[in-house]
Amino acid sequence: MSIFGKIMSAIFGTKAEAAPAGGGAATGGAAAGGAAAGGSAAPAATVDVAPILDAAVKAKGEKLEWRTSIVDLMKALDIDSSFSARKELAKELGYTGDSNDSASMNIWLHKQVMTKFAANGGKLPPEIKH
Repeated sequence: MSIFGKIMSAIFGTKAEAAPAGGGAATGGAAAGGAAAGGSAAPAATVDVAPILDAAVKAKGEKLEWRTSIVDLMKALDIDSSFSARKELAKELGYTGDSNDSASMNIWLHKQVMTKFAANGGKLPPEIKH
């Protein structure tokens, strides 16, 4: 499973695997006959992200600022947060900046993950800009 898939599964459960990291556009354009709308239609239910991540942070027993840090978010979810893992996540999500500029990449990654949470039915705290 991709790093992004692991993050989504940790928040939304195993159904999150149906939500592709790249955005969800079907490769075939307008599908034949318009039979099915596709797997990434409106989410079945809203998932309140903050309590899930707050509980994960509490279970880790260390001060992790998931609301502002992609590294802390990944640590809270027991996902490899190393620089190489974050570079891989950036690649999965289509980052076009300098992946050696970790500060800029980390800010971009956090924003993208929060945006994708919201796009998949995640309810975010109001202080998180996505």
